[in-house]
Amino acid sequence: MFIKRTLKSLAITLPMIALVAGPADAHRRWLLPSATVMSGEKEVVTFDAAASNELFVFDHRASSLDDLVVLGPNGETVDAKIIGSGVSRSSFDVEMTQQGTYRIALVSGGLMGFYKIGEERKRWRGTAEELDSAFPEGATDINVSVVFSRTETFSTLGAPNETALAPTNQGLEMVPVSHPNDLVVGEAAQFKFLIDGQPAADMEIEWVRGGTRYRDTAEDMKLKTDAAGMFEVTVEEPGLYYLEASVSDDNVTVAKANSRRSSYSAVLEFLPL
Repeated sequence: MFIKRTLKSLAITLPMIALVAGPADAHRRWLLPSATVMSGEKEVVTFDAAASNELFVFDHRASSLDDLVVLGPNGETVDAKIIGSGVSRSSFDVEMTQQGTYRIALVSGGLMGFYKIGEERKRWRGTAEELDSAFPEGATDINVSVVFSRTETFSTLGAPNETALAPTNQGLEMVPVSHPNDLVVGEAAQFKFLIDGQPAADMEIEWVRGGTRYRDTAEDMKLKTDAAGMFEVTVEEPGLYYLEASVSDDNVTVAKANSRRSSYSAVLEFLPL
C-alpha cells in the first residue's frame, strides 16, 4: 500500500513556485502512452517513443526499442507488439489482459569510454567483459564510465497494484510513494529516487508540464530530493508531466572505470479531481 507522508519542507505547488523557469533542455527522451487509467476486462494501449525538443512533439528522432521492457501487474514481462520506427518516433502496442499496473520502460546500461589515438578523439561502447581488449595499443587519455539509463511510464487496467513498481536496484530509478496512476490535481504526489538501491539524496530533478510548444515560457522547474531521496509536488493543472534526473559520481564497481553516470526520465499523468 502506498503511504502518503507529509513532507512540508519539500511541498511545492507549481504555479506558485518561487523558481525561475529555465530554458528547455533539448532532446528529452520520453515514452508517451495513449492511456494511463482504464477499466474493463482488457485494453490495448499504444506507446510512442521519441526524443524531442518540444515535449510530446515529434520534432527530432525516434527512440530505439531494442531495450524495451514491459512488466505486467504480476511482475512478469509482457510482450509488446512493435508497430515500427520512423524518422521521428517509434510505436508499439501493449495488450493488457491482467488487472493492475504495467511498467513500460526503455532500459540500457554498459560502459562508455573515450580515448585518443594521436590527436584524434575516439569513443568506445561495450561491457565489462570487453574492457581489457577495448583500447588499441598507443591509446592515451583513456576515460571509462559506467552508464545506465531508464525512460519509463505507467498504465493501469482496473485497480492499481504495486508489483511491477518494485525497484531493480540498478542505476537511477524512481520508486513511487504515491501510485503513478493515481495522481490528481491539488493533492501532493510523493516519489523516491534510488541509485543502485540507495537513496539519491540532494539530487536535482527537472519537472515540466507538457505542451511547451504552446507557452511563452517552458515552465521548466528544478526540484530536489531530500536526504532520503524523497520529493513531493502538487500540481494545479491536469495533464501530462515530464520529469528527468541524472547523477554522476566516482562510485564504481568496475575495474578501470573512472566514473558512473545514470539518468532517468518519466511521463506521468495528473487527472482532475
